[in-house]
Amino acid sequence: MGTPLRFILTLDQVNDITQAEELIAELPADHVLADKGYDSKALRETIANQRAVPAIPPRKTSPQVPYDFILYCERNLVERFFLKIKHFRRIATRYDQTPRAFLSALCLVSAFIWTK
Repeated sequence: MGTPLRFILTLDQVNDITQAEELIAELPADHVLADKGYDSKALRETIANQRAVPAIPPRKTSPQVPYDFILYCERNLVERFFLKIKHFRRIATRYDQTPRAFLSALCLVSAFIWTK
């Protein structure tokens, strides 16, 4: 848990939820953890269709749905991964000029972190 399985690059300031369904498609998981930014009925239905349980807290303006708070707290491992990759200057400063080069560097750094 907390190790990367898949990456999808988006352009500029695209909202992450637009890629969420594609990112989790066909991943074998019992639970899907995400922050409030991923709270949507469509994503919850996609997760349920994959026979997984969403651990996504609802937004304040959304209908309150139950979620496993203890399991949700494990999401900090994902945040820790983002902190680890930012230790690599090439990733933190987006040094690469093309998406392909950036994704390659991201995969290389992720493999390095995964093997530690």
